[in-house]
Amino acid sequence: MFGISPLGWIHTLGSLPAIPVAFYMFASHGRIVPRSRLGAVYLISMLIGAVTVFLVAHQPVSYVVGAVTILFLLAGYGVERILGSGRAARYVETICLSLSAFLLMLPTVTEILRRVPDGHPFVTDLSSPLLRGAQGSLLLILVVGLAAQIIYLARQGRTAAS
Repeated sequence: MFGISPLGWIHTLGSLPAIPVAFYMFASHGRIVPRSRLGAVYLISMLIGAVTVFLVAHQPVSYVVGAVTILFLLAGYGVERILGSGRAARYVETICLSLSAFLLMLPTVTEILRRVPDGHPFVTDLSSPLLRGAQGSLLLILVVGLAAQIIYLARQGRTAAS
């Protein structure tokens, strides 16, 4: 179904929980909260997806996306150990984990458009206007979302200082 191998299904289903978890945390907390139960689910699910991409990918760019995703996850979840729990760590954590979510959604949207509906996908060419528009929309959401998160963190820092 959808031209996905058994290992591809493990990759897809393993990383799938990260999507609703990320959306929920963005909606309820304004960011991905790493030190929470949902943050642990996000990390495990993202690691499953990022590591298994090396086994299922057919495009060289997929290896780059997987490696960069792992780096952002490690940075986002580990920055507090290096910088402590200060403001700088919160900014780095938020930016890295938001970028990891973007790197999850970019191939997700691309693969959905290239595989659905089964047998007659919406997109057959990587330079399709529909695909480019969807990818551009994700980039716009990332830029606006990061700006909103940074403004929120700055305001939160000012409120705490008062």
